[in-house]
Amino acid sequence: MSVLAAIAVLAVLILVHELGHFLAARSQGIYVNRFSLGFGPILWKYQGSQTEYAVRAFPVGGFVGFPDDDPDSEIPVDDPNLLRNRPVLDRAIVISAGVVANLIFAYFVLVLLFGIVGIPDLKYSPGVLVKPGDTEQSVAYQAGIRKGDIILAVQGKELEASKNAVISLKTEIENSPNQPVEFLIQRQQENLSIQVTPELKNGKGHVGIALIENATPIYHRPRNIQEIFGTAANKFQQLVVGTFQGFGQLITNFQNTADKLAGPVKIVEAGAKLAANDSTNLLFFAAIISINLAVINILPLPALDGGQLAFLLIEGLRGKPLPNKIQENVMQTGLVLLLGLGIFLIVKDTSQLEWVQKLFQ
Repeated sequence: MSVLAAIAVLAVLILVHELGHFLAARSQGIYVNRFSLGFGPILWKYQGSQTEYAVRAFPVGGFVGFPDDDPDSEIPVDDPNLLRNRPVLDRAIVISAGVVANLIFAYFVLVLLFGIVGIPDLKYSPGVLVKPGDTEQSVAYQAGIRKGDIILAVQGKELEASKNAVISLKTEIENSPNQPVEFLIQRQQENLSIQVTPELKNGKGHVGIALIENATPIYHRPRNIQEIFGTAANKFQQLVVGTFQGFGQLITNFQNTADKLAGPVKIVEAGAKLAANDSTNLLFFAAIISINLAVINILPLPALDGGQLAFLLIEGLRGKPLPNKIQENVMQTGLVLLLGLGIFLIVKDTSQLEWVQKLFQ
């Protein structure tokens, strides 16, 4: 059931994204002839006065169709309500509306989450927690540090129970490139002394692990509705900034972060694990994936919303659009690359599932 719940969350997020495009177009009087949730064979459809609504077999995507390039459309090619005949600003609103819808949806999901589970207050414990995500190539991993370890002290200095502990530890690491640094590690019930030599990167010491505060959230009932909206806004800002930083690291340090790329299979698996622990975790999962979906789509890559916005920006600067042949070639190339990446990630992630690996043992 948890897997189905995670798939349902993805389907809802895709529906929200496509609804953004659809409502932005219809509110401006722009023709929309298709609204589809999913890809593949049609399971259900309804023909409205202007638009065909459909649910398809594979709920891992969706699309809003416009009659501009439909050879069977009876609308005159010079009709002002065709998308391509609208001013650049009108088209930009339609194209960016999916991203905006996902961001708005994520924020209100967080509002709902904090309204249900309460407002978190952090209770700090001594030390700094090593966040999951370390790689075997990192200096820290090779020295023996593992995810879930708690770093209690560095160079004999205890890390206090405070949000400043992470800053203190990072400062010590960054100031010690190519010099051995002594860590006191707590792993389950055992304390270990591990020596790590930070490598020099960009003039600072670097050990290749993610560090987070050693804190446990304690929830209290919201004092008022303003506290719910304010807490949701702060968490929303953290998630958006963190998502952009994550994509930035993926681009600038692709060699070490490529293994963290995940496709729909891994996303569903992660959502299923969260749902199995606590059904309210699905709300946080929905907010995170909705923000990621928005950020991915706004990237200036062919076949994504950001790629189309880039074409509109060029058109606005030139005073006329790029030739259709160039746009079609770029979009088709981008679509092939994205489909290829998607298939690769699906195969890779599926092969890493426990039950699949057992089949080949």
